[in-house]
Amino acid sequence: MSFTTRPEICGTFGAVASTHWIASAVGMRMLELGGTAADAAAAMGFTLNVVEPHLNGPLGDMPAMIWPAGADHPLVICGQGVAPAGATMAHMRAEGLSSIPGSGLLGTVVPGAFDAWMVMLRDHGRLSLREVLSPAIHYARAGHPMLPRAAGVIAGLAGFFRDEWPTSAATWLPRGTAPEGGALFANPTLADTWDRLLTEAEAAQGGRETQIEAARRAFYKGFVAETIDRWMQEACVMDAAGGRRRGVLRGQDMADWEASYEPALDVDYHGWQVLKPGFWSQGPVFLQTLRLLEGMTVDPDRPADFVHLVTEAMKLAFADREAYYGDAPGDWPHQALLGRDYAEARSALIGAQASVEQRPGRLPGFEQLAEAAIARAGRQTEAKGVGAGEPTMAHLSDKRGDTVHIDAIDRWGNMVSATPSGGWLQSSPVVPGLGMPLNSRAQMFWLDEGLPSSLVHGTRPRTTLSPSMARGPDGRRLAFGTPGGDQQDQWQLIWFLRVVHQGLNLQEAVDAPLFHTAHFQGSFWPREVRPGHLMIEPAVGEAVLADLRARGHAVEVAAPWTVGRLTAASQGPDGLIRAAATPRLMQAYAIGR
Repeated sequence: MSFTTRPEICGTFGAVASTHWIASAVGMRMLELGGTAADAAAAMGFTLNVVEPHLNGPLGDMPAMIWPAGADHPLVICGQGVAPAGATMAHMRAEGLSSIPGSGLLGTVVPGAFDAWMVMLRDHGRLSLREVLSPAIHYARAGHPMLPRAAGVIAGLAGFFRDEWPTSAATWLPRGTAPEGGALFANPTLADTWDRLLTEAEAAQGGRETQIEAARRAFYKGFVAETIDRWMQEACVMDAAGGRRRGVLRGQDMADWEASYEPALDVDYHGWQVLKPGFWSQGPVFLQTLRLLEGMTVDPDRPADFVHLVTEAMKLAFADREAYYGDAPGDWPHQALLGRDYAEARSALIGAQASVEQRPGRLPGFEQLAEAAIARAGRQTEAKGVGAGEPTMAHLSDKRGDTVHIDAIDRWGNMVSATPSGGWLQSSPVVPGLGMPLNSRAQMFWLDEGLPSSLVHGTRPRTTLSPSMARGPDGRRLAFGTPGGDQQDQWQLIWFLRVVHQGLNLQEAVDAPLFHTAHFQGSFWPREVRPGHLMIEPAVGEAVLADLRARGHAVEVAAPWTVGRLTAASQGPDGLIRAAATPRLMQAYAIGR
């Protein structure tokens, strides 16, 4: 038995897990009220907007996976909004930019999270919209204990808010000062926004589905979109590139978009079926890495060999991400990337020493994409201004945003895995009258022509957000995920490999030492590249660290218990439900019975 910090939660009624204890309690409350996993996940999502405002917000993004009870496969709900009509390469270049800033207004895409939650609730929920939103309204109006980390982010930006983003100062600096960690903090304007939305939704004739549709209209075609449209036409604010610029998102962009369903991608691995969102997300990196590893000896009980092999495989998969992933129009070779023949040829590149090269695969007819990815990785830039994007947590800049994660299973066997993000308090000024900031996900686009991730109106930025599901050879189903930007599919992969190859339970695998690499091109402004980098928790031991250094890895030892924010839930064919959450940062909790 491996060391664990907590028990693996077990029961038959239901379970939830999230990156904040209040949100997890809210999700369990929804199950107790007779709600489904969809009701629980949505209530947790809206609550996380309130209690972790430095990690996500209502105007952010949210890919989710939902596995209805009795269904053979899960579905992906795409809550990743698209580039506005005014977001063109010509406009960005006219602004003097070679990349889209990681904060400010110019990096905003259509907010996607709210509609994704509404679609999930409409089609898979049972509770009323008021029941689902009431906990978030309560904590926004009555207050919640401000996380010390969130308080630190606000304190670090207090002067900037006062000087450059006064609407943010009005929200995050009540009475003119930054909140103290652990002190009660409220956002009454956000509570007012949700109260008004509920009033308009409940004025519609009909039942819960009619009210949800009315809420969607109020958000994307009514007062929320109208407020955003007015703000975006008049505001001109400082951004991460060091200039004051206007945004291009308009109300019509919001009215023209809605969340959608799509099938999940999947590969098989040692009898497991692993499922992820498509190539507009980072998710296929996980699948590609499994393909690279399936013919090799993966042994977590030999830690130095395990870390080296998995890291080198991830470097190859992420190199392909930079060359081939994206949503721009074009005939891209996505399916070829998941093929066994391609993976077998690529896995031959893994040697005894750590690679310090960027090595995307050369696919016939697409060689120019690989060359372009290598050239982009050679562009080294220095961060300027405020905020950049989604980091790996405490060991990087505390002025960047991050993400949250949610897993839920109900008594009927419905499962949800969702990874909300964006709309961070440090990404964009608060929209006056709404109490929430916009997102900055457009920074993921490249301002180079002819790439799968080129900026094109109506396409999705290639997001790092990446919920996961899997089904084991015994019929057990998993829902799992983590915050962490480029690290999401690294930490999830390591966790999953421990479950498969070591037979660890959910909590044991969560608590085991984690690692990741920043060797490849980062997704967030300023797109840093750190050849050969490997961050790892010290719990692996000095002998393992020395071994990895001898293999050429540029080892960075993390502070103890600071890498990864994994949560997970599962249901076996016997109906037994299990759940786990990371002890790292002392925020995440799993609850079930």
